[in-house]
Amino acid sequence: MGYCHVGIRQPMIVPDWPAPAGVQSFVTTRENGVSLPPYNSFNLGDHVGDDPVAVAQNRALLCQLCPNEPVWLRQVHGVAVARADAAVGTPEADASVAFSRNVVCAVLTADCLPVLFCNRAGSVVAAAHAGWKGLAAGVLEATLDAMKTDPAQTMVWLGPAIGPQAFEVGDDVREAFVSDLPATHAAFQPTKPDKWLADIYTLARMRLARAGVQTVYGGGLCTCTDISRFFSYRRDKITGRMASLIWIK
Repeated sequence: MGYCHVGIRQPMIVPDWPAPAGVQSFVTTRENGVSLPPYNSFNLGDHVGDDPVAVAQNRALLCQLCPNEPVWLRQVHGVAVARADAAVGTPEADASVAFSRNVVCAVLTADCLPVLFCNRAGSVVAAAHAGWKGLAAGVLEATLDAMKTDPAQTMVWLGPAIGPQAFEVGDDVREAFVSDLPATHAAFQPTKPDKWLADIYTLARMRLARAGVQTVYGGGLCTCTDISRFFSYRRDKITGRMASLIWIK
């Protein structure tokens, strides 16, 4: 995983994965934008209480790095997948898929797991927003279905999310995963009565493996503890959002 400056202003995280040459992707950080605290500074979320003018300016900066305006989603922690190629306005969905060139799939996160997908042929890409509810409900599997490609020929990259030492959950969250896939008990470590530390990266990898995906990259970053680079809802409550983007150039 690389951390570099794209263009003149913006430090971005560039996925370290063997995607086809025509597949482009990166994740923004919180740095070098115009939003004021507590949204400082490169907030791309227009639903978190930030000044709309600042968000628009940040999105304009982002657009300088993309072939087109990203297809933004109204994320609701569900499993709907929008067809970005044909999107009108802001679809209510937690993932999007694109088969056409220069159509930018994007998801916004601040602790939830952003997941980028492409097939080995480089003919389809997708992005998914996987909070624990969406992950347990099957948003990754729904995204794979929408890609209409063999999961064994699909590669996945897991972007920055809350790490396993910071993501404390209750029995209800653990049960939502273990009742569906018993092996996921290994992704939960007990902390105190009725509380667990959850490894969202391991949960995603297990569910993807069950779906037939053989190559998964990324993981290992923690949005909650890396204050300088990442927004974190768990840490700050009122905060901005990073974007994870992918397209076929």
